[in-house]
Amino acid sequence: MSARSPAPLSKIFWAFTRIGLLGFGGGPAMIPLVREEVVTRHRWLDDDAFADVLAIANTLPGPIATKMPGYIGYRVGGIAGCVIAVAAVIVPMMLAMILLLGLFSRYRDVAWIRGMGHAVVPVVMVMMAQLTLDFWNKSRVALGPWTSLVMSASAGVLIYLLGLHPGWVIVALLATAMVAPVPRPTEAGE
Repeated sequence: MSARSPAPLSKIFWAFTRIGLLGFGGGPAMIPLVREEVVTRHRWLDDDAFADVLAIANTLPGPIATKMPGYIGYRVGGIAGCVIAVAAVIVPMMLAMILLLGLFSRYRDVAWIRGMGHAVVPVVMVMMAQLTLDFWNKSRVALGPWTSLVMSASAGVLIYLLGLHPGWVIVALLATAMVAPVPRPTEAGE
């Protein structure tokens, strides 16, 4: 990504406030919303840079819902952008939790209140499926379909069957890429 002038702090605030308000399902469910705001809507990062941020954020301890906004806010708005992005994600979630849990505990026996939580699940599932498809397409183009399938299956076995933390799988892949990098295809004429 080329050097750009810092993003307006007000845009950082509203972008991450939308994520904080609409991020039903927790941190992983917020990832497609972050991508939508950061890559598609504002074009602060391209898909490659976003994938890098996501990969590194998954290897570090702590909630991804604050790591990604913190780094992206810093990258596009400096220290003030970092603070604003993290606060814009956290404060709406905090207020919503206080308000909704208060309402839920008071009206927990009302059927439509119970149904609200269940109704959000399919929407989050579709958002995660879209993110998965986007990453599959990126991986398929960069590595080829068979390499992508083998790496996905291997990661699935390590994470889901053997119980290895995803961060360790990502660290191993990053280390492998440093030791044996895949050469970038050269353009015609170079």
